[in-house]
Amino acid sequence: MKAKAKLILENKSKTVPILSFPSTQLLGITVKELISSPKMQADGMKAITERCDIGASLNMMDLSVEAECFGAEIRFSDREIPTVEKGCISDIADAESITVPHVGAGRTGYYIEGVKLAKEQIKDIPVFCGVIGPYSLAGRLFDMTELMMECYDSPDEVKALLNKATRFITEYIKAFKAVKADGVIIAEPAAGLLSPALAKEFSTPFVKQIIDEVNDGDFVICYHNCGGAVVNQASDIASLNADIYHFGNAIALKDIIPLMPKTSIVMGNVDPVLFRSGTPEDIRASTKKVFDECGKFENFMISSGCDIPAEAKWENIDAYFETVKRIYA
Repeated sequence: MKAKAKLILENKSKTVPILSFPSTQLLGITVKELISSPKMQADGMKAITERCDIGASLNMMDLSVEAECFGAEIRFSDREIPTVEKGCISDIADAESITVPHVGAGRTGYYIEGVKLAKEQIKDIPVFCGVIGPYSLAGRLFDMTELMMECYDSPDEVKALLNKATRFITEYIKAFKAVKADGVIIAEPAAGLLSPALAKEFSTPFVKQIIDEVNDGDFVICYHNCGGAVVNQASDIASLNADIYHFGNAIALKDIIPLMPKTSIVMGNVDPVLFRSGTPEDIRASTKKVFDECGKFENFMISSGCDIPAEAKWENIDAYFETVKRIYA
């Protein structure tokens, strides 16, 4: 196990939820202001480290930023995380004509600079960047439902699109490494909707290609998939050789931990929606339930199941950290 990953696992009370966008409340800014300012992103990451006892600092899990670079239309909001409104192609046959953008285009330059500035402020814990996975990006460039159908009807064209997505994501991660990011979370949630056979053909080989190209030294690779089909895909996912596997609350985490490598950390999976819609009591109960089911596994570490919403209540976030601290006291 890499030294940085081992240090995270050895300090389980310093939990690592996917927590970034609620920093807007700490800074008194909008989501739109956060995603448009590297300084605000770094300040938000620093503010969370000061408020919360975390084991690693994460920049935004914004699954629209890569698609925007390719030309997809994005819907922005002051209160919600950006989302893709329309892809850049309407026919899978057009995949060949797509040009792979340069890293730094669109908001990718902001996010790279944000991590660079965060590294200057945050010295005592690792700083992770976040990118989308190749199948999840392809779905945003085309259409998620149509892409799944084209896996059967036009597999070569789908793979052409995936190859371009993979090239861009790889270079994007390399740019984060160049500004000294300590690790990356590769979010591939759309693959969690696929059958094991489709995931094996259209997701994991491309994720593996990315991991193999950026995985060196002590750079920590975290694979995130919050889909409901991940247990059935477990053997394929385990072959990725990620340092951390992060799963969502669509599954019982206890079902997949034994299927992952014992030398990798497995994180999850307190319901992220509860942070916005629930109460501190709900958060405490949900956190304790996950721990009661998974605490016996040495490589388990508690986390949120996915990205905590921007409008999450800080009293709920505080309750989560307090509960984890009490569990491990």
